[in-house]
Amino acid sequence: MTQQNKRPNFKVSHVLRLILNTALILLAVTLSVLLGKEIFHFIHFSIFNRGIETHYKILESILVFFLYFEFIAMIVKYFQENYHFPLRYFLYIGITALIRLVIVEHDNPVNTLLHTCAILVLTISYAIIKFSSKQKEKL
Repeated sequence: MTQQNKRPNFKVSHVLRLILNTALILLAVTLSVLLGKEIFHFIHFSIFNRGIETHYKILESILVFFLYFEFIAMIVKYFQENYHFPLRYFLYIGITALIRLVIVEHDNPVNTLLHTCAILVLTISYAIIKFSSKQKEKL
């Protein structure tokens, strides 16, 4: 007589994926709330404040808005692409964050040059990924 294995039909990977998905949903909700607050802050700041400093603050708010937006879009893509984060979204976020640094902290020319070089490296990386994916499609 053979004895069947009567273990429950669940795996550690399924439990961890459930935890990850729950955390990502909570993160997406939190980022959505912060995105709404950033929109409110942007509108309030642009209507009631004037001057050259206001333009820098508005530009900084716009870039923070895009960072929130890109993180939310990356979470959406994670669920759309069968639990996989596309690498290009990490590159988008990195480029946007570095552009924000260049605009906001442009006092030190050496740091600005280094941030600009990092943007160039990320852009070249994106072009390489795009080019290699097109080559795979041709095969």
